[in-house]
Amino acid sequence: MKLSGTRDAGKADSWYEGDPDVLSNQLDGFLSGVPTSVNNSHLPIAGAKVIIAPHAGYSYSGPCAAWAYKCLDLSKAKRIFLLGPSHTYYLRGCALTKFAQYATPFGDLTIDEPVVQKLRDTGKFQDMPTYNEVEEHSLEMHLPYIYKRITQTFSSRDEYPTLVPILIGDNKSPEEKQFGGLAGPLPSRSRQCLRSELRLLSLGTRKPRDPPIHESIKLLDELAMDAIASGRHDDFIDNLKKTKNTVCGRHPIGVTMAALEVLAQNTADADKYKFKFVQYQRSSLAEVLSDSSNVSSGRGAPAARAHFEN
Repeated sequence: MKLSGTRDAGKADSWYEGDPDVLSNQLDGFLSGVPTSVNNSHLPIAGAKVIIAPHAGYSYSGPCAAWAYKCLDLSKAKRIFLLGPSHTYYLRGCALTKFAQYATPFGDLTIDEPVVQKLRDTGKFQDMPTYNEVEEHSLEMHLPYIYKRITQTFSSRDEYPTLVPILIGDNKSPEEKQFGGLAGPLPSRSRQCLRSELRLLSLGTRKPRDPPIHESIKLLDELAMDAIASGRHDDFIDNLKKTKNTVCGRHPIGVTMAALEVLAQNTADADKYKFKFVQYQRSSLAEVLSDSSNVSSGRGAPAARAHFEN
C-alpha cells in the first residue's frame, strides 16, 4: 500500500491552541516550568528514548506532559513510534496509518512509510479508518510536543525523525506480548498491603471520607506506577486485574512494556529498559463518584471507582 495525503491537525482550537505562535509560547511555558535536572540527571536524560505522557486537552495535561517530553532524548532518533489507545471505535488488535504525513500547527511530520509497510506485511495489523484516525486525540495531543522537541534538537528538516503512529486496541495479555515482540526488535510494602482492602464503589454508596476518594485514586495510580516501573509486563497486567484501575493508556503501555522486556533479555543492564516516573498530576481531586479525576485524559467520570478502606 502506498501512503498518501496529510492527516489534518483536527484538534487544533479544540484541545489546544491552533495559532502556531500562541501554541509555541504555551508549550515553551510548560517546558520552562520543568527543572533542568531530575534525580541528579540533566534534562534531557541521555538515552531516555521511551516516555509515557497524558493525552488530554493541554489545559489539563500540558504541564505534566512537559515533564515527559523534556526528559526525552531525541539526539540520535531516526524515527518516533507513537502509540495511543482507540477512543473513536472499538479496535481489537493494532492499526496502522494510511497517511503519508501528519499535520501540526508548526508543520508536517513525515510518516516512515517503509517501517509502516514492514509492520503491515506481518499480517498482524489493521488499517485505521480515515475518519477515526483523524478524530483520535490520543495520537493528536502528542504531535505538537513531538514537533516542538524535534525543532529544539535538530537544526535541519533533513535530520527530523520520521513518525510511526500505531493505534492500540483492546488486547489481552498474550496479544500485547505478541505485538510487543514485533515492535521490540525494531512496589513499596505499604502500598502492596492495601491490595486486600479494595472495595468497589457504586453510585448508591455513601460518600467515603476516611480516606476521601481522591486519596484512594492516588494509591491505585501509585500501585499501577509501581507495576510499570518493575519492568515486568505480567506485573502490570496482574495489577490491573486486581485493582480494576481503568488506566486509559493501559494497552499501549502493555505493548511497550512487552517490547522493552524483549530488548532487556539481550542486555546485561536490564534496568535501562525500565520506566522511572518523574511527575504525577491529576485534573481534579474527586470527592464524590460524579467528579472527574483523570491522570491521562482529564475528561469523563467512570460509573464506579475502587476505594481503599482504612
